[in-house]
Amino acid sequence: MEKLDLREKGAVRNGERLVSDQRLFMQLLAFGGCADTKPLTKALAKADFESVLYEDVNDPQGVALLSWNKDPDFFPASLRRFLLNPPFISLIPKLEYTMLGRTYAIGHEPNLEEWLLEKPRQTVLNPEWPWAVWYPLRRAGAFALLSPDEQGPILGEHGRIGHAFGDAGLAHDVRLACFGLDKNDNDFVIGLIGKHLYPLSACVQAMRRTSQTSKYIQNMGPFFVGKAIWQSPIP
Repeated sequence: MEKLDLREKGAVRNGERLVSDQRLFMQLLAFGGCADTKPLTKALAKADFESVLYEDVNDPQGVALLSWNKDPDFFPASLRRFLLNPPFISLIPKLEYTMLGRTYAIGHEPNLEEWLLEKPRQTVLNPEWPWAVWYPLRRAGAFALLSPDEQGPILGEHGRIGHAFGDAGLAHDVRLACFGLDKNDNDFVIGLIGKHLYPLSACVQAMRRTSQTSKYIQNMGPFFVGKAIWQSPIP
């Protein structure tokens, strides 16, 4: 058998393909039963990891914690111990909104390490972009049966809309692969981040008209919609 190469692969530079064995794992955990967010933000300010705390727009007692690490051991070890202590231990987990994914490359990234490790982090920690819409999705199996020549234009149409919103400063995306990491067998986790909520909704609406969403997406959601009230400071 051909030797497996699981490294992330970026653009070709000076005749050589950029590769990396590092990637960022990001997890969103949602909770209910939070009448006062101040103890949560105080605890996060003292924590030894970076995070974002969102207030749930659709639940007056709802919050969600976004955290990340290059080492997945962080989640069942450090983060678990943190959440099993006050004030988070008193909250009610909303498991339907749990999302876990990993950053990935598609082979064209000119700065691979920045794409995998820094860009998602800088996006979610930007104090100018507090609004967020997070959701998982699963492609229909028929998409995987298409040839690369058939997939290219479909993905390109999707990508052009995303770039248009990003270039205009209206919506910035975090894209994570979650194959085998999601209880509902989703393929990706998407985070749309921005200064205002409306453009994030408009971006989802624009994507609905693409061939990928209208023909080849089997499931989307549930959608978590929140506004950041705590973001770790960017060093």
